[in-house]
Amino acid sequence: MSLLNTINSPSDLRNLSRTQLPALADELRNFVIESVSKTGGHLSSNLGTVELTIALHYVFNTPEDRLVWDVGHQTYPHKILTGRRDQMHSLRQLNGISGFPRRSESEYDTFGTAHSSTSISAALGMALAARTKGESRHAVAIIGDGSMTAGMAFEAMNNAGVYDDINMLVVLNDNDMSISPPVGALNRYLARLMSGKFYAAARNVGKSVLPQPMLELARKFEEHAKGMIVPATMFEEFGFNYIGPIDGHDLESLIPTLQNIKNLKGPQFLHVVTKKGQGYKLAEADPILYHGPGKFNPAEGIKPAATPAKKTYTQVFGEWLCDMAAADEKLIGITPAMREGSGMVEFEQRFPKRYYDVGIAEQHSVTFAAGMATEGLKPVVAIYSTFLQRAYDQLIHDVALQNLDVTFALDRAGLVGADGATHAGNYDLAYLRCIPNMVIMAPADENECRQMLTTAYHYPGPAAVRYPRGAGIGKVTEATLTDLVIGKADLLRQGSKVAILAFGSMVHPALKAAENLDATVVNMRFVKPLDIEMIKDIANRHDNIVTIEEGCTMGGAGSAVAEALTEIGLAKPVLMLGLPDKFVDHGDPALLLAQCGLNAEGIELSIRKRFG
Repeated sequence: MSLLNTINSPSDLRNLSRTQLPALADELRNFVIESVSKTGGHLSSNLGTVELTIALHYVFNTPEDRLVWDVGHQTYPHKILTGRRDQMHSLRQLNGISGFPRRSESEYDTFGTAHSSTSISAALGMALAARTKGESRHAVAIIGDGSMTAGMAFEAMNNAGVYDDINMLVVLNDNDMSISPPVGALNRYLARLMSGKFYAAARNVGKSVLPQPMLELARKFEEHAKGMIVPATMFEEFGFNYIGPIDGHDLESLIPTLQNIKNLKGPQFLHVVTKKGQGYKLAEADPILYHGPGKFNPAEGIKPAATPAKKTYTQVFGEWLCDMAAADEKLIGITPAMREGSGMVEFEQRFPKRYYDVGIAEQHSVTFAAGMATEGLKPVVAIYSTFLQRAYDQLIHDVALQNLDVTFALDRAGLVGADGATHAGNYDLAYLRCIPNMVIMAPADENECRQMLTTAYHYPGPAAVRYPRGAGIGKVTEATLTDLVIGKADLLRQGSKVAILAFGSMVHPALKAAENLDATVVNMRFVKPLDIEMIKDIANRHDNIVTIEEGCTMGGAGSAVAEALTEIGLAKPVLMLGLPDKFVDHGDPALLLAQCGLNAEGIELSIRKRFG
């Protein structure tokens, strides 16, 4: 019987001998590969944390001791060891388990994560809560080197360093990778720590510090090794006791070191070095490709599609960015650590001096763009809709208030499928349209997306184009860089009685529904400014108005239409269709849209139910 099949909780793991753990790690790694190959999901990051996960659950008394996984896309080994091995076949699927930690899913998931750099703050809150309640449990934050580039991580460390009586550990999982290769001064600093003979000496510190008779000698050696590598390390300046770096795949280093740290008071910082894709040669060779694969054959690896897929909106943006950069040397491309995800690989290759990856620092990316705009450059910030939420204050105060010329390309707008509620861009229309000076557009197809990006770029102020994940309808994009008339909608179908005002991705489902309803359909194109003349004309010629958007109905585009009707003094029944007032779970995007009534059949049903 395999060791892994005997592990239904970490208490079972802690009953194993230390000599059995390497074999368990091999089984766990193979299980992750086989599991992800059948469901799709994050792979490279999970293969890199197998030994670290085993060591943490082996040493700490989970769930009494709290583990907080930053981002959380590296927690499949954690899920498997905490009673969810038999549920891994449902990973990221409708009604299945999440691809990220989730408090409602397991008591071992102590904090829900999916956006980066929150773990240290949450763990500090837990550690101080334990102190307040008189409890002796530990709080452990596991954070990657990419996530350490965000300001929030350093805000938390700055706060934590003053409490010398808490049971708190920060584990820096340093694999020299986030999703895209990490950037910036911190990454260079960590690289220096791990270079040459100094790293080789330091990695033995973990083995040396433990045996009790050698403790004093080990402490001296540790200080000596640390002095050679990291004189006055920045982590110790924050008030943490820094240990490492040690090999994150060597259980004989990890477990003794963690056991030693567990007996120390105050904020501790353990620097472990891991390899993304560890143990699967294809993922080791290309950790970016294997970061979040779909289904694949582990023996063959990821193969290109037999037939070319339809162009994705991300590809449309990437091509437009290169074309516009060739036409205007003032264009600057900015991404907060999502080069591949935002379609900027070719742009970086062709225009390296005009490409800036600022790391996982969404707030900084927006104000950085604002600074460039004040000097007459034309920055384009490529950012996921859900991540722009993290820079909302900067968007308002640093860009919109000063009416600066910054273009925002918002990828992953609306539902995103398997990544679930944490990554869905459901709120951008609502949170953007209330900001003065903003122009907001939502394309119905790929070519319109290209036109809107051009329009946003040429608009001399803040403008946003929000587009969904994945492919569009297969519309061919024109080579020209064509502007649209700002605030002008497009009447697509003339019907009677009912008029559907559709925004973005909902235009084509609305057209299908309209065939059976004999309804008018307008592609609204602009959420702000609205085409008031079109709305007035539609209201005068129809009995009922329907708005539809792949975004929250509360405060969204439909609300904007209702406000406009009130403003112009026209009283008409308005049915607002969109995403419900709840967080929509993970699953196949088409199924999720159908559940929300946002496919053609659901739209028709809702309209008939309301208006007969």
